[in-house]
Amino acid sequence: MDYTYRTGQVCSMMITFHIEGNVITNVAFMGGCDGNLKAISKLVDGWTVEQIEEKLAGNTCGSKSTSCADQLARAVREAYETVKTA
Repeated sequence: MDYTYRTGQVCSMMITFHIEGNVITNVAFMGGCDGNLKAISKLVDGWTVEQIEEKLAGNTCGSKSTSCADQLARAVREAYETVKTA
């Protein structure tokens, strides 16, 4: 299932990815720090929701209480819960 997540309080505006079971692939960020977010997308390709949360949840950016990486962790959890109940 393809999933779109609208971010909040970060430079990227949206995250899209594919979720199959609890495995995440094809992550793409719209906006934000292009090189860093392309790298994150490549690194997490094929990771599970739990692996992404373990590594990225709670990361902050500057004085913000969240980051694009933290938003990805939130997004994959939201998608997983949506898929699980569907």
